[in-house]
Amino acid sequence: MNKQLRARRRKIALITAPILLLLTVFYGLSYGSVSISLSEIWTIFTTKGHSAHDTIIMNLRLPRVLVGLLTGACLAAAGAILQGVMRNPLADPGIIGVSAGGGLAAVITMVLLPQLSYLLPAAAFIGAFATSIIIYLISWDKGTSPVKIVLAGVAINALLGAIMNGIMVVYSDRIQAVLPWLSGGLNGRSWYHLSFMAPYALIGLGLTILAIKPANLMLLGDDSAKLLGQKVELQRLLLILLSSLLAGAAVSAAGLIGFVGLVVPHAVRLLIGEDYRYLLPVSIIGGAALVVFADTIARTWFDPIELPVGILLACVGAPFFLILLRKRSNWR
Repeated sequence: MNKQLRARRRKIALITAPILLLLTVFYGLSYGSVSISLSEIWTIFTTKGHSAHDTIIMNLRLPRVLVGLLTGACLAAAGAILQGVMRNPLADPGIIGVSAGGGLAAVITMVLLPQLSYLLPAAAFIGAFATSIIIYLISWDKGTSPVKIVLAGVAINALLGAIMNGIMVVYSDRIQAVLPWLSGGLNGRSWYHLSFMAPYALIGLGLTILAIKPANLMLLGDDSAKLLGQKVELQRLLLILLSSLLAGAAVSAAGLIGFVGLVVPHAVRLLIGEDYRYLLPVSIIGGAALVVFADTIARTWFDPIELPVGILLACVGAPFFLILLRKRSNWR
């Protein structure tokens, strides 16, 4: 891709991404079992009322849309950062085990310690954080490398998945409430869920600004980054921990939603290149829009069944990602 074409695509992406996000939010607020026009939504936001539509928007759809926005933004940011750190476009929180760590901690909390369910977001974050530390330590041998981290992550991911399945087998009478969460979804998400995930998510998303420069330098390779005076190992560890914070925040509220952190940054990279000054913000906006859009489809197109958004994203994301891989050579 020549520089002029890439620059033009970056300008278009930076303009259209926020517009797309806004349209997606209005779509999520407008459609459901009851359709509400944009003029009614505007009236609800600008005046105090107690109508049925007011209750639907303010108590049901708005918190769900906001949780979806933060979930998608966190997953896409975590995926984009990990792909830069690993120099691998196939890296994402689910593949290297970070999401599985948060998922296992959440399952333990819900199944074995239901009385501590209010600690679910903290448990998911601690699980993701501890998993990232373990992966980093396992891959360390007088230094580490993206390949070692990915291999260690795949192994840890398999182990944690086996432990999670074992817990569900042993406590099969308690897993009914866990299954929707494992599928990944936003059903029933409220202001309560938003309040406990928002601090983690907003802090993590704010810190992504500090990830732009080191992520760009790591694309040059460890040796080149070191020659430029970068502390590569420390920066890699900090970026992985930041990804864990983002993934933990998303997992705590929405469960195990996959493919967002993999597909969105990869698609954005194919369109506008690898410069994290553009890649990261566009990926964050794109991830937020994708989750809200997919969740709205999942709860409206399959009426009277509400399909978990994680299942829909997996069904759509897998073939879409394969198409991206086939077109990769033509887009670059």
